[in-house]
Amino acid sequence: MTSLVLSSPEAMFRFRVITLKDYAEMALKTLHKVGALHVEEGKELEPVDKAAIESQQKEISELLTFVGNMLGYITEKQKVLPADDVEVIYTRPFGEISREVRLLYSKFAELTEQTVKINREVAELTEQKKYLGFLTGQHDLKLTDLDFSGGYLFSRVFILTAEAYETLHEQVEKHLFGSTVTTVGNETVLYAIGKVENQETIESLITGVGGRSLLIPGGDLTLKKFLEKAEDKLRKFEEKLAKLYEDLQGRAKQEVKRIVLWRAVLEAERQRLSVLIMACEAKYVTLVEGWVPEKSVESVIYELKENVDSVFIDTREPELTEEPPTKLKNPAPLKPFQVVVNLFAIPRYREWDPTPIIAYSFAFFFGLMLSDVVYAAGIILGTRFFLSRLVDDPESEGFRLFQRILYISSSVGLVSGLLTGTYLGNFYEFFGIESLALSSGVERVLGNPMLFILFSLLIGLIHVNIGHVLALIRGIKERQKGVVPNKIGIFALQICGIPVIIHSILRVDIPLLNAQIYSIMGYILLAGIVLVVASSIMQKGVFLGGIFWIFDLTGLLGDIMSYCRLAGVGLATFYLASVFNMMAQWLPSLPLFGAVAGGIIAVAILIFGHFVNMLLAALACFIHSLRLCFVEFLFKFYEGGGREYSPFRLRARVPVVTGVKS
Repeated sequence: MTSLVLSSPEAMFRFRVITLKDYAEMALKTLHKVGALHVEEGKELEPVDKAAIESQQKEISELLTFVGNMLGYITEKQKVLPADDVEVIYTRPFGEISREVRLLYSKFAELTEQTVKINREVAELTEQKKYLGFLTGQHDLKLTDLDFSGGYLFSRVFILTAEAYETLHEQVEKHLFGSTVTTVGNETVLYAIGKVENQETIESLITGVGGRSLLIPGGDLTLKKFLEKAEDKLRKFEEKLAKLYEDLQGRAKQEVKRIVLWRAVLEAERQRLSVLIMACEAKYVTLVEGWVPEKSVESVIYELKENVDSVFIDTREPELTEEPPTKLKNPAPLKPFQVVVNLFAIPRYREWDPTPIIAYSFAFFFGLMLSDVVYAAGIILGTRFFLSRLVDDPESEGFRLFQRILYISSSVGLVSGLLTGTYLGNFYEFFGIESLALSSGVERVLGNPMLFILFSLLIGLIHVNIGHVLALIRGIKERQKGVVPNKIGIFALQICGIPVIIHSILRVDIPLLNAQIYSIMGYILLAGIVLVVASSIMQKGVFLGGIFWIFDLTGLLGDIMSYCRLAGVGLATFYLASVFNMMAQWLPSLPLFGAVAGGIIAVAILIFGHFVNMLLAALACFIHSLRLCFVEFLFKFYEGGGREYSPFRLRARVPVVTGVKS
C-alpha cells in the first residue's frame, strides 16, 4: 500500500548495550546525546542496586528545588535560553555540577533566610496585634500580666472558635478566678486568670476543642504602647522585605542564563538516572536495552564504539510476539495530521498508519464546510498571530503541528471560497457584483442546498466504502473469516440495492438496465443480506449475531447520511454571513437610526457578526471533520493501541518561560 494512501510505521530494531560498570555512565550519556534509543526495562540480568541511584535522584530533586526557588524571584514573563549548550556541562562529573549549583544558590540562601525570618516575625506580630488590640478597650494591662506564671496564679490569652467557646465556657469558667472575653471575627479571645493547680485542666479543655494559647512577646510594655510600637515595627519589616526581594530579583536576573542552564543539566541528569534504574546490572556489567529505528542503528553503534572503550552491542529484528514502539513515517506535508490520528489511537507497530488518507479527508471536509475566502484568511492569520497566546508553550512540537493542520485545512477552504466566489458570504453584492466565482459549476453545486446535500451524500458513499475496502483488505490479509463475507455482502447490497431502490421506489429508470437485470440484482441483493447475516453469526454467535446484523445495514445508511453535515455546516456558515450582511444593509435605511448612526451600527454588526461566525465556523469545521474521520471512517478498519516512540534524547538548549507558575 503506497505511502500516499496508507503508510507503515518505521522499522525498529531491538538494541542491547552491555558494558563494564566503569563505563556505564559514559555509555548512557552517549545514548542520551545520540537521542535514538527508546529505553525498555531489561529482563535478562540481575536487577541493579538502586540505593546509590535513588540517593543521587533525591539530591537532584533538592538541587532542582534550589533552581526553582531562584527562578521564582523573577516575576517578568520572558523566554530565556541557557548560557551554553547542555552537553558542554552535562558530561562533567555530577559532584562538580552539584557543588556549582549549591555555590550559586548560596548567593541567594542568606537573603532567603532573612526573608523567611522576617516573614515569620511579621506573621507573629500581625497575629498579636490582631487579637490583643481588642483587649485594650477593656484593660490596659502590661504584657507580663497576660502571660504570668506564679506560685499560686497564672494568666494566659487563649484563641478558640466562637462555637467552641459557647460549648466550653461553663466548664472553663468554674476553674477561673476571672476572665475577659472578646470576639474577633468568628473567633473568641479569652484572657483567663486561674489557679496554677487548674492550669493543666483548663489548657487541656481548650486544646481539646482546637483552641490554642497566644504567644505573648516579652517586655514590660503596656498593651497600648505595644500596639503603637507593633505598627511601626510592621512598617519597617515591610520596607526591609521589599529591599530583600529587590536584591533577590536583581541577582536572579543577573544569573538567569546560568540558572536556566543548570536546570536543563539537572533535568537531563534526572532523565539519565531514570533510565539507569530501568537498566539491569550484574556483578561486573551493565545492560541497557530498547528499540532504535533501523536507519539510526549504524550511527548509534558508531557513537558508542567511539566514546565507550569496552562495549558489546547486539541488534536484531523484533520477534512476532514483541510489540515495538511506533515511530510514524510520513511526508512532511502530511506529518501534521499525525496529531489527528494519535487523538484517535496510536497505530500499532505492524498496523497501517492512516495518516495520509486522514490528511486528505480532514483537510477536504474542513475546506468544503468553510468555503469562504475571508474566513479562511482570518483563521490562518488568527492561527499565526493569536492562537499562540492561548497556550503555555507555543514552541512545542504538538502546537506547531496543530497550527499547520489549521493552515492546510484553511487553505483548502480559501481555494474552495475562490471557486465559489464566497467572501464574507455574499458581501460582494454590496457593490452590485453578481458573482466572483472562478468556477460556475462549483458555485452551482455548493450554492444550491439540494445539490450540496446530494454532493455530500456522494462524498459519504465514496468515503465510507473506502473504509470498507480497507477493512476487506485487512480481513483477507489477517484471515478474519467473519469480516470478509460481511464486507462482500455490504458491497453487494450497495451495488445492487441502490439501483433496485431507485427503480422500484423512486420509479426512476436507469439507462442500460432492463427488467431482467433488475431481477438478477434482486437475487444478488438477497445473497448480500445472507452474507451479512452469516458473518454476524460467525463473529457474535447465533443469538447476538441473529440480532446485530440489522445494525450493519442501518449503520451503513446512517454513516452515509451523516455526511449531510458537510452541507449543513457549509450552508449554515454562508447563510449566517448573509444574514449579517442583510442586517447591515437594512439598518441605514431605517428612519429610527438615520444614515450616520445606522451606518455605524451596520459596521459594528458586520465586524462582530462575521468575527463570531468565523469562530463558530472554525470550531464546527474542525469538530465535524474530526467526527467524520473518526466515527464514519476509522472505526471500519483501524484499531490502534500502539506505544509512541519516545527516545532517550538530550535537548541541547531548552528555553524556560519565567514569571509563570507551573
